[in-house]
Amino acid sequence: MDPTLLRTFVAVARAGSFSAAADELGYTQSAVSQQIAALERDLGAVVLERRPVRPTPAGERLADHARHLLARIDAARADIARLQGPDAGRLAVGCSSLALDRMLGAALGAARRAHPATEVSIRVRRRDELAEAVAVGDLDVALVDGAAAPNDPLPLDTFGTLTSIALREAPLVVALAAGHPLAGARALHLADLADARWLDAPEVTVPLAHLRAITGIDRFAPAASCDGADVAAVLELVATGHGVVVVPGGRVPPDGSVVGVSIAGPRVVHRIELVSGRDPHPAAATLIDALLANPTATAGPTAMPPATGTSPAGG
Repeated sequence: MDPTLLRTFVAVARAGSFSAAADELGYTQSAVSQQIAALERDLGAVVLERRPVRPTPAGERLADHARHLLARIDAARADIARLQGPDAGRLAVGCSSLALDRMLGAALGAARRAHPATEVSIRVRRRDELAEAVAVGDLDVALVDGAAAPNDPLPLDTFGTLTSIALREAPLVVALAAGHPLAGARALHLADLADARWLDAPEVTVPLAHLRAITGIDRFAPAASCDGADVAAVLELVATGHGVVVVPGGRVPPDGSVVGVSIAGPRVVHRIELVSGRDPHPAAATLIDALLANPTATAGPTAMPPATGTSPAGG
């Protein structure tokens, strides 16, 4: 399958317009039409309805594959580019919201002191975007967090070209408003909270979908949801009675407005992993060394197979 044709299909399906896709790709509208026709001949199936422009059932199935196929092609290009000579003048670091803490700040300080001419950028992204961004060369290094059983790796897709190293594991707690009836409990079983009033904030708490996977219970329905990456704002909502969440214990505010109750079962921790490509350039290597020198880091790379679907610890 020609990746050029596949990229054109993705652009048309996303834009819902042949002309808009042509503008995006720098082609003529006729060229886009010809490429879609060539793709359909290759597949022996119509992938786009023309009026209105939208994927057919076959096109929807193709779109499911397209992101992964194109990402792996981009990852291969980026891996070869790094081998030929990476961009040593920049250090692009990505992290999920709950992985952004003093550990990263101290390591970045070491990298900047050792490589003062390097331009450093820090990008907070969704958990499920970070490994791919490293694989395709948008980021040099990423810190990804998630929930997992103790000593279990996060189920990240490493594209066969990335290394994932455990940096930190910390307890998770159920965060409740100080006046909540369960706020005085010594510990809580997640299964007993399946019908609680939950606040779903998937980028800064353990997503409810993952709680369902962890416990094997289909409930855990949200009473409210919150997008974005501001854990302090989410805990303000918890404090004012809008729901309960599962977060790392260290994120519970010390003012007493929110109480963090230990989880009695199942055993699950908050885990932060460092993701990097092969042959990191000097500034990236210094950052990695500084992160691994942190006394809270756990030693040893984790070899992981590509993820095969939605997992309890992803974003």
